[in-house]
Amino acid sequence: MGRFTTRTRRLTTDGPEAWGELSPELRAALPPRFEAVGEALASGSVSVAACEVVGASFARDGLTLAESLDALATTSRLVRGTDPDFGDIRALSVAWSDATLGYLNGLSCEDPLTGLASLAHLRSRVSDLYRDAAAGGVRDTHALVVVAAPPWPDAASGRDDTLTRALRVAQLGDTARTVFSGTETISHVAPGRVVVLAGRDRIGRRVGLLRRMLDDSAVAQARVWIEGLPDDDTGAGSLLDELTRV
Repeated sequence: MGRFTTRTRRLTTDGPEAWGELSPELRAALPPRFEAVGEALASGSVSVAACEVVGASFARDGLTLAESLDALATTSRLVRGTDPDFGDIRALSVAWSDATLGYLNGLSCEDPLTGLASLAHLRSRVSDLYRDAAAGGVRDTHALVVVAAPPWPDAASGRDDTLTRALRVAQLGDTARTVFSGTETISHVAPGRVVVLAGRDRIGRRVGLLRRMLDDSAVAQARVWIEGLPDDDTGAGSLLDELTRV
């Protein structure tokens, strides 16, 4: 940890405004993968996007957040002679956290924010159905019930209250569980979207009841519809991919 912090001597005495690109000597001194960040800092352009890319890259390769921030600090001190801007620190940290959370969600059966089944678990359950299906196929026995909340009130302002959104999705899941109270899999697949893998028996009546319950709840105007499952597992995977796009 912190292996990039030992070489923080600035390699030029000019101010950052006096030059617009990295010298070969300075480029070679930068921590690995931070060339794009260094180039953005040297040119005076916005470096947030480059920080996001490198933060996600470090997370995917198992490097810690501390190592990532140490490398960013080293880059900023070498190129500009100052500590990193808050915007760059935030961009790298959020990207690292998102990539790490995505990896953990892929391993887990449960979405840690909402307590609902993860998309990976839903995908596994659907595959199990196709693998065990009789000649009639899964589409005759099961379907997906999709519950989509209306846009969050803060969406227009650009604010992203992750906790509030997670609580509202959890409420969607709790309402769906009241109606589908058996062995159905209820999953959080996208922001504001819940999918129930349910048997077709009385599914229309249950969806009607779910709509009425949601209309009387704090998540009014939520859309509810039934998605039929395709003939094979590959098609089901494509359908789930589509449902994650909001």
